[in-house]
Amino acid sequence: MADQTIDFSVAEKLGLNESEFEKIKDILGRTPNFTELSVFSVMWSEHCSYKNSIKYLKQLPRSGSALLVEAGEENAGLVDIGDGLACAFKIESHNHPSAIEPYQGAATGVGGIHRDIFTMGARPIAAMNSLRFGELDRPHTQHLVKGVVKGIGDYGNCLGVPTIGGETYFHPSYNQNILVNAFSLGIVKVGETVSATAEGVGNPVYIVGSATGKDGIHGATFASADLTEDSAKDLPAVQVGDPFQEKLLLEASLEAIQTGAIVGMQDMGAAGISCSTSEMSAKAGTGMTIDLNKVPTRQADMKPFEILLSESQERMLIVCKKGMEAELEAVFDKWDLECEIIGEVTDTGRLEMYFDGEKVVDVPSDDLVLGGGAPVYDREFERPKYLDAIEAFDINAIEDISLNQIGEITKALFGSPNLANKRWIYEQYDSMVRTNTLMTNEPSDANIIRLKGTDKSLLCSVDCNSSYVYADPYKGGMIAVSEAARNIVCSGGKPVAITNCLNFGNPYDKEVYWQFVHALKGMGDACKKFDTPVTGGNVSFYNQTQLPEGAEPIYPTPTIGMLGIMEDYKQKMTLHFKEKGHIIMLLGNMKNDLGQSEYLKHIKETLISNCPDFDLEEEAKLQKVVMQLISKNLIESAHDTSDGGLVIALMESCFHHGLGFTIEKHDTDLRWDAFAFGENQSRVIISVDPSKVADIEALCNQSGLNNHVLGIVTDGAISINHSPLGQIQDYKTPFEQTLDHYLN
Repeated sequence: MADQTIDFSVAEKLGLNESEFEKIKDILGRTPNFTELSVFSVMWSEHCSYKNSIKYLKQLPRSGSALLVEAGEENAGLVDIGDGLACAFKIESHNHPSAIEPYQGAATGVGGIHRDIFTMGARPIAAMNSLRFGELDRPHTQHLVKGVVKGIGDYGNCLGVPTIGGETYFHPSYNQNILVNAFSLGIVKVGETVSATAEGVGNPVYIVGSATGKDGIHGATFASADLTEDSAKDLPAVQVGDPFQEKLLLEASLEAIQTGAIVGMQDMGAAGISCSTSEMSAKAGTGMTIDLNKVPTRQADMKPFEILLSESQERMLIVCKKGMEAELEAVFDKWDLECEIIGEVTDTGRLEMYFDGEKVVDVPSDDLVLGGGAPVYDREFERPKYLDAIEAFDINAIEDISLNQIGEITKALFGSPNLANKRWIYEQYDSMVRTNTLMTNEPSDANIIRLKGTDKSLLCSVDCNSSYVYADPYKGGMIAVSEAARNIVCSGGKPVAITNCLNFGNPYDKEVYWQFVHALKGMGDACKKFDTPVTGGNVSFYNQTQLPEGAEPIYPTPTIGMLGIMEDYKQKMTLHFKEKGHIIMLLGNMKNDLGQSEYLKHIKETLISNCPDFDLEEEAKLQKVVMQLISKNLIESAHDTSDGGLVIALMESCFHHGLGFTIEKHDTDLRWDAFAFGENQSRVIISVDPSKVADIEALCNQSGLNNHVLGIVTDGAISINHSPLGQIQDYKTPFEQTLDHYLN
């Protein structure tokens, strides 16, 4: 390949378009060789350069008083959480690899996101994930679910980081192109972080960790193209993980930071050595000279482009202070890890790579990265035609149900994989390792991790209902942020910041790009309302499968990972009812709304409907009141009503203690189906001691928040408007057994 004539036909095979190929020639003042062209192709891929998204990413709120670094400055977001501590957190996708090889794709997604955290000097203390699969009755989907869950569990459990929560949805739009989004959160002392920079001319450059192999070559390019029926042939683009090696690398990296020998450090994720050398150099305004023969390899006769593009896992690039090489090498020798000098920092602003004594790469480092020479596009977009049918949806065309149908419909809804208990999944994850997890035995809407040595806890939530975003990208984007915040508030915390994983179809599709633009606007407006700036994340385009009958994009899925803080962990609020006789109240409005509900999709088999009603001002008002109620110790439980609607949320509040409820619908204008299963937003169920109802009503009325006394907690019996609907155990059984039925 090194000897072949380089023209556009070669560039096109590497994923570059003609204008990009011409721009590369202009930058270099000559035609690139194959190795250089390969480096440009991965660095200018969407996965690395964000060339099709950066314009709108920059419009998101990216700074705030608690942020220690702005979005995009480092490998992960960094938030000041007080007491001299900072939290590093991030969510990223590993979608295409998981669709092709689910076990390794998911496992290496977990490993990669944790490296982004500890490369900054933070110890990972919690993990979550957001998963999307196709229809669960399909054998292929079952194969993918089993592989992904096992990959996540095996890697995280071996690494010793608890997986404390997440979400899993099933929908036909993910039949071919699944989503695997991995979230990690870590803790570091303020002032002890490490930057991904290559400062100091003459400082040695090390590669540490695992040897470099041929796995993952062109993984970034693979992630920046549609899946096709031939994508399985790209299996070498899927990395192979080793969690035990990652554990050694984690401990060695954190120990090496304490020596003071490290100037800069970056994980070798997407694009491997190409990415870490160029980004660290560009950030510092320096350059590097690298001898590729010194890179430890685990396969013979690797070519320069293979070494540069390999995405072999469990590797870091480190810039060491000159004169402290012995201290750095001693740490990695102690942990029995490769630690080799492969080059040094220069003042040229160029990456100069040598192999067998020949210079095989000579390019300006800044021109490889976003903000330098990488292209930035402003794609055309247009309103999707399918929205015409959605906007024409009329609830009156759906026949209402009767009261006596609610029980059987509820059982049927718990037979939907989206509403069923995800025990089959989460029991494969170690959620209690390191003994900091607070919500395992008493569930909350958000996931809570205690900070030892303080009274503080961190709360985190991952949320996105892609059906809402599909029906109305702007409103759906607002709801994704708002629900994540609502989950944190209902658990006793204060939302602080978000990370996001923006999963969409092909950006060259004008309707897909319209979804992207409007979803980001909705996210941004909600983040501004809740003062939760965006710390970073990633964009995953090309989640679209090319089939003989045409392209099949996923539903737009802008997954939100939100961080919250609880100053005193004893302020934790759980979602379950505590005692018979407690009063059940609903905060927020009940409306004749069935839009995009699980009821419509699963029971009525209606996929075309409007996004559920949502008002950002009402949502902010609700969250403020819930925080006040919790701080004043006025309530016993809090649980938001979301997927499945009111009756599903009530059942979830009953399951933990085997309690029941009796409630009444007083509004005769409210449809029974909307009352029981509608998913209009900005609603929270609370349970309260009868003596505190008047205080709660007064506070709500003072704030202008609608509130309703629904009924009372019972000893296990269920009834609505005095109509008996059985015992709570009648509903718990299908809730807990649905996934087992499909996956065991």
